[in-house]
Amino acid sequence: MAAVCMAKLGAQLFVLFLCLTIHAGMLQFAAASIQGYFGDIDMTCPSVCRCDEDFIYCNDRGLSSIPSLPPSASVLYLQNNHINNPGLPTSLERHLSVRVVYLYDNELDEFPMHLPPSVRELHLQDNNIRTIPRTTLGRMPLLEKLHLDDNSISTVSIEDQAFADNPRLRLLFLSRNHLSSIPSGLPASLEELRLDDNRISTIPTHAFRGLNSLRCLVLDGNLLANQRIADDTFSRLSNLTELSLVRNSLQTPPVNLPSAHLQRLSLQDNALTHMPRGSLDGMHRLQRLDLSGNNLTTLPRGLFKDLDSLGQLLVRGNPWHCGCNLRWLYDWLRARGNTITVRGLTCHGPDRVRDLALIDLGSEMEECEVVRLTGTKDKGAVGGVESSTTNAPPQGSLFTLRSKRPGFGFPDSGLDYTLSSSGVGKSLALNVKPLSHNSIRVTWSAAQPSSSFRLSWLRQGTGNAMESITETLVRGDRQEYLLTSLQPRSSYIICMVPLAVSSESKATVSGDADSDEALVCAKAETSDPSTSEEEEDEDSHHITSLPLAGIIGGATATVSLALIFGIFCWYGHRTGHLCSRDHYTRSSSRKSKTYDDYIESGTKKDNTILEIRGPGFQMTPMPACPPMQPKPLREDYIIHTIFPSNGTGLYKGSNHVSNAGHGTNRGYREGGIPDIDYCYT
Repeated sequence: MAAVCMAKLGAQLFVLFLCLTIHAGMLQFAAASIQGYFGDIDMTCPSVCRCDEDFIYCNDRGLSSIPSLPPSASVLYLQNNHINNPGLPTSLERHLSVRVVYLYDNELDEFPMHLPPSVRELHLQDNNIRTIPRTTLGRMPLLEKLHLDDNSISTVSIEDQAFADNPRLRLLFLSRNHLSSIPSGLPASLEELRLDDNRISTIPTHAFRGLNSLRCLVLDGNLLANQRIADDTFSRLSNLTELSLVRNSLQTPPVNLPSAHLQRLSLQDNALTHMPRGSLDGMHRLQRLDLSGNNLTTLPRGLFKDLDSLGQLLVRGNPWHCGCNLRWLYDWLRARGNTITVRGLTCHGPDRVRDLALIDLGSEMEECEVVRLTGTKDKGAVGGVESSTTNAPPQGSLFTLRSKRPGFGFPDSGLDYTLSSSGVGKSLALNVKPLSHNSIRVTWSAAQPSSSFRLSWLRQGTGNAMESITETLVRGDRQEYLLTSLQPRSSYIICMVPLAVSSESKATVSGDADSDEALVCAKAETSDPSTSEEEEDEDSHHITSLPLAGIIGGATATVSLALIFGIFCWYGHRTGHLCSRDHYTRSSSRKSKTYDDYIESGTKKDNTILEIRGPGFQMTPMPACPPMQPKPLREDYIIHTIFPSNGTGLYKGSNHVSNAGHGTNRGYREGGIPDIDYCYT
């Protein structure tokens, strides 16, 4: 009995254990299903985008905001949309797997916030970003590449030490903005810096201080001249491998170029007239030299003595004079052979070698006496021209600018400021006048000509003043400028400085030791929009009333002339001299001759009964014409034939009275009895 009870108890325990096991498995399966379901929801790609694993393609979708993204997204393609700053959700900060963000060609007017701190590469070109705040950049400490090309960033809109919290930043693109000087506080980790197509005119001594890692520097398309580049500006860039100074106003290469690691040097499209001997010394690693588009006629002997690695020499667009002065270059090129590629070394003179390549002037160069002593002139120049070396224009060493972030002082309102005579020795008078609620006219006059003017304006407000400063460059031949799209009912401080470049040996720079330029400032206030609209309405009313008055006056004059002409014609008609109905022309079957109505009938005009005695006819006034004819303009008569007593007619069939109005003739029978009576005018 006890054994049976134990067996039943064991069976019950087994069943209970089996049930618990099955229940635990079901719970685990349910939990896994729920987790997988929610995981699938989190990984769902936005409906307006296309996803390829962790690459999210939301570009060219016309988006105004960023949609919800899966947590695994690492590369976001959001370019070519209409995304503005409010379209950046705060939830974007929680996507810690995002490494690359493409936000170029959108509608951002401020540096975007709420970006993930894990971002390493950020593309913001082709927007309207005006400022670079330090706080926003500080939220991305891992940032390595920052593209800010084609925006509206000025030097004064970059906060002090804006890049201090980005120790890993290696690439910074600020091309095609409104920079007037080199930004200060650049990180020491920077390896590539592009500042091309800005308005940079001055580079002080300490502009690149601390950038020992910089390898590529692009300053194309600025306003750089030799006198405004400090002597040791580029010498501090010891690791620089590429330097581009294309499309500036250089007359010679900048002095003290870094030579240890430089591999590419671009100086095309400047105003180079001379290459000083020794300007390329020590550049043993230089591989590419571009001197195209300048005004070089010769090169000094020994200029290329250290260019052992040079593989490309581009010199097209220069008026080369291929005399004995270039015999050394001819020998150097022949010695290098196929190890170097030369483009554009074509002779411009003398005439007998024009349009020939220097390397092809074998017989001409053999005529030259080769002198290998340094400092001795070449004799027997081709074409009888003796080679010479011109002195280089002044380069650097004229001033030393302190590295200071440019800023504006707020002048007192209502005063005129004139540039002091110290420095450049020029004066500038500035005048501003509001034209409407959103525009101000700026006029100025300079005592001496200037190559260009830098115009800056600042809107005073309660916010950060740096965000409202805008700069532009004005040509030197202009004397006025119109500021538009301004804020109504706002105060603006407008400043201007002439940017003069002197070619004399003792050039000067406007300003003092504490600032780069001395500013001339004035203050103006925009008006209220309602007042401006009323004035514009009055002006437009006056303007539009002028042609309307002219039209009314012309119509009145036309009507008056027509009325006077009608009265004159009526008077002439009454007198029987001017009205066209007083004369008529016979039909084409007869000779073209004008007759008078009454002279032809042998009578005089009279309203009474006219009666011809004897055979003839009589005229009596007709009271009215038949109803189908219009009201006559003249007096109407009925002509009745008067038959003589002998029964013969007065007129025969060959003699018919012509009527010009109806084009018909009255017919008669043999007996002279008329067929019908006609009404004539």
